[in-house]
Amino acid sequence: MCGRYTLSVPLSNLVDSFDVLPPEFEYLPRFNIAPTQDAPVIAEDDNGRRMGLLRWGLIPSWAKEKAIGNRMINARAETVAEKPAFRSAFQRRRCLVPADGFFEWKKVEGGEGAKGSKVPFWIHREGRTPFAMAGLWEKWKPGDGSPVFSFTILTIEAVPEIRGIHPRMPVILPAGVYDRWLDPEATQADLQALLRPNGEGLQAYPVSPIVNSPRNDTPECIEPA
Repeated sequence: MCGRYTLSVPLSNLVDSFDVLPPEFEYLPRFNIAPTQDAPVIAEDDNGRRMGLLRWGLIPSWAKEKAIGNRMINARAETVAEKPAFRSAFQRRRCLVPADGFFEWKKVEGGEGAKGSKVPFWIHREGRTPFAMAGLWEKWKPGDGSPVFSFTILTIEAVPEIRGIHPRMPVILPAGVYDRWLDPEATQADLQALLRPNGEGLQAYPVSPIVNSPRNDTPECIEPA
């Protein structure tokens, strides 16, 4: 799964990498983005490609309570087209989730506690080059109040380089397929062909357990342990 990630590159870098206009919201570097928090997401509408802040944890349009989104932070690429919570968004509401790294926790035998412990690793590209994780977005309207826009990140079996840390990883889209992923006319076969493990340029090192708490969102979260 992918339960935490980072997006700390300068805004100009983000705009250039994803061919998107500067956002209307205040962009701040993030070193520990956690579920239920708002984060930048890139999608297409009638006005072209835009970046907005969405809540992490997809809330299906038919949901009765917002809290269901807390369990929908990831969607498995292998079943996303069939799952009721995701299949409509997979067909019509796809997005790019920009990041410059993500965290996974490796189980370590003989650590603290009878069942061992978990060590956090930060997985990223050299130079903290940003990349896009495949995502889906949704609009949910409560009985009263403003609509909530939310997203989920697709995951897939990890590449061998990452599998020793965690068996799954986000679907990382090559830059050359961004348009295809966002294309509203794309067929299911076209989309499924994009959902494959991609570990190009990834490297990892252990970091401090301060990242375990979402209250910690500072550069120390990605410093080598």
